[in-house]
Amino acid sequence: MSNREQQVGYVVKQAQSVLRLRMEEALHRHSLTVSQYSCLHHLLRDPGISAAGLARATFMTRQSMNSMLQQLLERGLVERPTRPESGRALPTALTAAGADLLSAAQADVDGVEERMLSGLSPSELTSLTYGLNACVKALED
Repeated sequence: MSNREQQVGYVVKQAQSVLRLRMEEALHRHSLTVSQYSCLHHLLRDPGISAAGLARATFMTRQSMNSMLQQLLERGLVERPTRPESGRALPTALTAAGADLLSAAQADVDGVEERMLSGLSPSELTSLTYGLNACVKALED
């Protein structure tokens, strides 16, 4: 691997680390972690998803996801039936309180992303998005 490739990987990791830190700071006022926010966000996009599906979507273990879902249940942000309708999976959904909190938190997360991208022109943003998607695809193949 050349120095250039190592540098790109390092810069991507550095950007990810600082982005996560700034998101944690922004979400703190909502008493949410980045993982909890991500979980609520996925539930908005895919209501009824199983805990296993949420774990995969948020890069968590199933055990960690079940623990986090219990915390979100106790806060009244998500709901799950006590018994599955069919099979073994318990579908999870946002409550109205969860949707409201997510909406408030989303505005702060959007602000962090806008700050991160503020130094890029529209064409640079397009190139960055294209390039990062190409990197992901290359590593997934």
